[in-house]
Amino acid sequence: MRRWSWLVMGLVLAGALVIGLQPDDTARTPEERVFDVASGYKCPTCRSQSVADSEAPSAKAIKAEIARRLEAGQSEQEIRDYLVAQFGEEVVLTPSSSGVTGLVWVIPVVAVALAAAGLGLAFRRWRRRPSVTVSDDDRRRVAAARAEDP
Repeated sequence: MRRWSWLVMGLVLAGALVIGLQPDDTARTPEERVFDVASGYKCPTCRSQSVADSEAPSAKAIKAEIARRLEAGQSEQEIRDYLVAQFGEEVVLTPSSSGVTGLVWVIPVVAVALAAAGLGLAFRRWRRRPSVTVSDDDRRRVAAARAEDP
């Protein structure tokens, strides 16, 4: 029974992941595309705001430039290259996954995997502990101790 519940839970989780990872094929408006692209870049004058969320003049200018470049048919990578050339790598909210910044992506995954492996080993060790058995000698000692106690 216990294994079946784990199996059902695993199947539900796998199904949710499959459904959640399906690409969204709905048509997007140009404004939605601009917002999606602008969400990946930091406003150069604001603190902790994306270009999409900021109302600063510099953010509005960047949004207009993104819209113009998307209309011209440029890819998101070409737009990214342009913005990095203009403002530096700091403008990108999502760090690249190569070089030293790749560690930002790898270290948490490795830490979670190691923690899960450690928990698995600990549970296995706890499960293997021998059960406590009471011998006849133990019973005699307890009976003798009870007889002596007033």
